[in-house]
Amino acid sequence: MQWLSQHLPELAMSAAMAWGAGLRLYLVVFVVGMLGKFGYVPLPESLKLLANPLVLGAAGFMAFIEFFADKIPWLDSAWDAVHTFLRIPAGAALAAGMLGDSGEGVAMAAAIIGGTLTAGTHFGKAGTRAAVNTSPEPFTNIGVSLAEDTMVAGGLALAMSNPLIFLALLLVFVVALVVLLRFIIKGLNAVVRRFSTRAATA
Repeated sequence: MQWLSQHLPELAMSAAMAWGAGLRLYLVVFVVGMLGKFGYVPLPESLKLLANPLVLGAAGFMAFIEFFADKIPWLDSAWDAVHTFLRIPAGAALAAGMLGDSGEGVAMAAAIIGGTLTAGTHFGKAGTRAAVNTSPEPFTNIGVSLAEDTMVAGGLALAMSNPLIFLALLLVFVVALVVLLRFIIKGLNAVVRRFSTRAATA
C-alpha cells in the first residue's frame, strides 16, 4: 500500500498511456512527449526519448494523419487492422517505461498488464467501429471517432490531475469492455467478412 500511495501518479499515467495507445497511439506519444518536454510530466530515463524533437515531429504528423483516416468508414477498420501490430507492443512498452525507475520486476508487470489493457482497448475500438460502419451514413462514425479523440485527451489530463479517479473510471471501462465483448466480436467478424468478400471479388 505504501508503494501504491507513493507511485500513484506514475501508475495512473502508465495505465493511461497503455489504455490511450489502444485508441490513439500517436496522439498519446505526442501529448506525453510535449508534457515531458515542458516539465508537466516527469519522464523517466527510458521515456525521455519521447520529448526528442524528431519523435515529437513524427508522432505529431502521424496523429494528424490518423485524425482524418479514423473518420472515414472502413478505412478506419483497415487502419485498425494494420495497427494491431503496433499499438499493443507500443502500449506495453509505454506502460513499462513509465514505471521503469521502480525496478525491473515492476516494469515487467507493467508491460504485461499494460499490453493486455492496450489489446483490450484496441480490439474493443476495432469491433465497435466495425459495427458502426455497417450503418450507411458516415456521421455516426465521425461522432464516435471524435468521442475517442476526446476520451484520450481527457483521460491523460485526468490521470495527471486526479490519478485515483482516473484509475476508478478505467476499472469501470474494463468491466464495460468485458460486458460488451459479444458486440465487439460481432463487429470484428463484420470486418473479416467485408475484407474477405473484397479479396474474393478482386
